[in-house]
Amino acid sequence: MEKIYSKQNKDCKLVKAQPQTVAFLLNYSKSLKITEAKGIKFESNLN
Repeated sequence: MEKIYSKQNKDCKLVKAQPQTVAFLLNYSKSLKITEAKGIKFESNLN
């Protein structure tokens, strides 16, 4: 098992997100409201 997980994969690259992208996603998640009524989920964006 140790040999399987210790191998480095050179095909994977870490990608850094732009600050604008992070801010957009945080603001969107703050404005998203999910309401459940009688087993049905409603999504609304509170802008």
